[in-house]
Formats: sequence, structure tokens, C-alpha cells
Amino acid sequence: MRLFRQLLLISLSFIAISASAQNVPRLGQEYTVLDRPQPVEAGKKVEITEFFGYFCPACNAFEPYLEAWIKKQGDRIVVKRVHVNFHELVTQQKLFYTLEAMGKVDEYQLKTFNAYHVDRNRLSTDAEVMKYVEKVGLDKKKFTDIYSSFAIQSKLSRAAQLMTDYKINGVPTVVIDGRFVVSPADLNAKSRNTSTDPANHAGLKVMDWIVDKVYQEKNSVKAAPAVTAATAASAATAAPAPTKKK
Repeated sequence: MRLFRQLLLISLSFIAISASAQNVPRLGQEYTVLDRPQPVEAGKKVEITEFFGYFCPACNAFEPYLEAWIKKQGDRIVVKRVHVNFHELVTQQKLFYTLEAMGKVDEYQLKTFNAYHVDRNRLSTDAEVMKYVEKVGLDKKKFTDIYSSFAIQSKLSRAAQLMTDYKINGVPTVVIDGRFVVSPADLNAKSRNTSTDPANHAGLKVMDWIVDKVYQEKNSVKAAPAVTAATAASAATAAPAPTKKK
């Protein structure tokens, strides 16, 4: 009976180890690592860079999941977004970076996706962008001034450079800590997940694992050596006895 119990415990241990291993994302399959990691400025937090486009159906579908995931991460992460220049839709890029300059991305990100994918506003000309601006009630003069500024042109140049540095050839793509590259929409599609619960999103599970890994690396604290009774006694013996004042 004892031998049977021991064999049972060993079998259960192997099953637990196997299940744990299955939950670990595989390099080259669920994520990749950049040959040349890019610099990040997040300090002890984990930098998340999302490459996306308003024109992209997969980005549109992923956005609500991403927003819920960002809220769940709390102050562990810093999020950056880069609107890519696919299909030469520069007006969409300028729209995003103007919203970013106005501090309106969080408020208008889903609305802008809806403008393209639901309202069928292509946002492919300045006139279409301004039509959207008027519809959602943004300050048109302030928006126009920023939209046409040199600062936005600089943002477009910077976006092009980042796409090259991060080797972006599809969206949505998420880069974690300037190193780990995930294609969350592709992973979820391959998993055939039909759940609307962000906790079941295959791409976000991989992102969770990587963020946990990086956050622990950045915030690991070496424990100070424990002071035992023996070491305390040894220190007391070694210390010179106090001299009495005469």
C-alpha cells in the first residue's frame, strides 16, 4: 500500500509539472525576441508598446480586450501606442497623434475605431477627419492647429523609425520591455477562442506571463543575510569591551 501511494504521488507530481509547463509560452511560437532589444524608459515598470492602425479589423476587435487588460495591470505597466503607416493612410496617423497630443486617446480610441468600422468613415482625407472631429465634439480649432503642426510631422517620422527598429510587418503587434514580441490577435484566432472574457484571450495570457516575468526581474530585491543567534554572539564577543571613565 505504501509503495502504491508513493507511485501515485510521483505520478501526480509529473502531471502537475506537465500542466505547469503547458502554461509557459513557447519562444518562437507564442512570442519572439528581438535580435536588438530597444531602449525603454519605464524604470521599475514594464513598458508596453502597441503597434496598431485604425483601418485594421483585428486591431478593432482587440481594442476592448486590450483596454480591459491595461486596467487590470494597474501601475505595473506604461503603455505606448504607435499608429503604423500601412496603406499610406497618413491622415489616420495624424488623427491618432493629434488625439495623443491633446490627451484624448483614452477617451476617443474606441470612438475612432467605430468611426471607421461602424460608421464607415474612411478617415482617408483631411475632410473626413474633420467630419469625425465635428461629430464627436472635439475642439476643432485646437485639433486643426495640432493636426497641421510640425510636431505631428515629427511623430510620423518617429513612427516610421520605430516600425523599422521593431521589424513590424503586421498589426496588432505588442512589444513588451523593448524585447518580447507578441501577435495577440493571431494567437487568439489560432486558439479558436470564442469567449468574450479577457481572461480567456490567448494573446493576453501570453502577455500576462511576459509582464509578470519582466516585472519580477525589474523589482527583485535580494534578501539581507539573516542574523542568527550564533552570529550575534560572535559579534558581541569580537567587539571590544567599553572602557570605564575614571
